Amino acid sequence: MLAAIGVQSMDELLLDIPSSLRIKALELPAGLSEFETMAEIASLAARNRVFPDRLTFRGGGVYRRFIPAAVAAVTSKPEFYTAYTPYQPEASQGTLQAIFEFQTLIAELTALDVANASLYDGATAVAEAAMMAHVHTGRNEVVVPGYLHPEYMEVLRVFSEGRGIKVRRGTEPGPKTAAVIFQQPDFLGLLVDARSLTESAHAAGALAIACVDPISLAILAPPGEYGADIAVGEGQQLGLSPSYGGPHVGFISCRKELVRRLPGRLVGTAYDKQGRRGFTLALAAREQHIRREKATSNICTNHSLCALAASVYMTYMGPDGLRQVAEVSFKRAHALSERLAALPGWEPAFPDRQFLNEFPMRVPKGPAVVRKLARKGILGPLDVHRWFRELKGVLTFTCTEVNDPRALDELVAALES
Repeated sequence: MLAAIGVQSMDELLLDIPSSLRIKALELPAGLSEFETMAEIASLAARNRVFPDRLTFRGGGVYRRFIPAAVAAVTSKPEFYTAYTPYQPEASQGTLQAIFEFQTLIAELTALDVANASLYDGATAVAEAAMMAHVHTGRNEVVVPGYLHPEYMEVLRVFSEGRGIKVRRGTEPGPKTAAVIFQQPDFLGLLVDARSLTESAHAAGALAIACVDPISLAILAPPGEYGADIAVGEGQQLGLSPSYGGPHVGFISCRKELVRRLPGRLVGTAYDKQGRRGFTLALAAREQHIRREKATSNICTNHSLCALAASVYMTYMGPDGLRQVAEVSFKRAHALSERLAALPGWEPAFPDRQFLNEFPMRVPKGPAVVRKLARKGILGPLDVHRWFRELKGVLTFTCTEVNDPRALDELVAALES
């Protein structure tokens, strides 16, 4: 098997894992029974500090939130867990309906006309929206103001390079601009003037693409309300665990005039002779998924199990539950910000900007702070200087509903010590 795929050893399959993290073998005594072996392995595993065991104040696009038990109860059902592509509607009504419900919920959440089945993640959703704007307007430039997630920016550049599209940072769209892409809240957690950015895009004949946090839409204006043409985002917060960064689920919704430009799949309703409602793939031939030269997009995979988790979460929480989650996160983040600003030498990085539940602080010896917290078992803030050279010493802290007052006390005490 190694020869068939062109590698010499198992080690070559592990190149993405740093050598410092690998061990040659488990140190187990010889001659153990299966029962004894499993007991030894469990003992070794117990030495790990796993994610749920740690206080977490890190965000940057992946967030720890409470996941109701109802989510796993539905997604673990084998008829969903093992379902394949729903090309045959007569055999896939359950899967198609679940996807249809996801589309409906995303359209309602973003206040736009139509949403598709789902995408890989927030990064590919941003890139696909840019491709939609390029095809729709015939222009070959996208403008990105402010602090868009750096990994989203990286994927956007890769997609754009193949299409001959220029990605430009700035605030002023021009006659060649197909779209203005902004993030609300941005990568630092700060709110942007989404309405003004949308109006400037439209004034230049470009589309406005809003990359939004789905939880924030419980208390912020949805993209459709301020006139955005396309809304995209990452749905990990909607019932999916961080899980080392995936799998996630991207979402995309748009005005009805752009529906033929949507990537991937779109599930619609149909009726039989008896008037009974059913579900089927709509507005796209199968060539959309198997003949890339005639497709509007390279993406054909729908993260339907992740989309189902998001649907269960949103339905279970409802508008009031989502609003409560957003408001609790807001209050705790602002309480933490005030306490951190009282530490010697600490100050808000952007004191005049508003935020929801993620915020940037300018911190003396920021990297050392992150390392110190890690030694105390706390997953601390994110050092954004890694991506933005002008933000040296800036750390972003995140609070969600899982960060209760006791967690805030423990973080502050760790920093004061």
